[in-house]
Amino acid sequence: MSAALIEQRPQALARAVAGDADSFSRLLEPLLDQAYRLAAVMLNDRAAAEDAVQEAAIKAWRKVKQLRGDDTALRPWFLSIVANECRMARRTRWWSVVRLADFRTPAAEPDETRSDLHRALLRLSPDERLPLVLHFYLDLPLEDLARTLGVSTSAARSRVYRAAKRLRADLTIQEVF
Repeated sequence: MSAALIEQRPQALARAVAGDADSFSRLLEPLLDQAYRLAAVMLNDRAAAEDAVQEAAIKAWRKVKQLRGDDTALRPWFLSIVANECRMARRTRWWSVVRLADFRTPAAEPDETRSDLHRALLRLSPDERLPLVLHFYLDLPLEDLARTLGVSTSAARSRVYRAAKRLRADLTIQEVF
């Protein structure tokens, strides 16, 4: 990121908090890919992930005045909103009762080609999967992970450790000769 962009971020955040939609959009745009990847792993459904990110962006816009701190707090704040949207999507009653057919596009992977790691990740509960995805897949530092989860840094570290330990136990090591 250029020095000029870094200097403009606090000003853009101040304008966004004041109600400037364009400034908010420019701040949120670089985070949308990470938010979608998080939602896709949490929900294991591309359409639901898109919906969750869209709902999270709308909620973030409505609550941008509540954002405290500098512009470095924006990423963990927004990703925590996305994570909450994913939790709500999984909890919603119709989600578990009505399940439409999953129409695969030609580019979609069949289940047989998924890696052991991906299958093991999907066997974890969403609350166990969340810290792993945020820390290892989205490269969130432990401090940002803690802010996203709303816990202390040591609690975030513990959650990553416990989830990784459970994931390791679920993976089978196959030696190739």
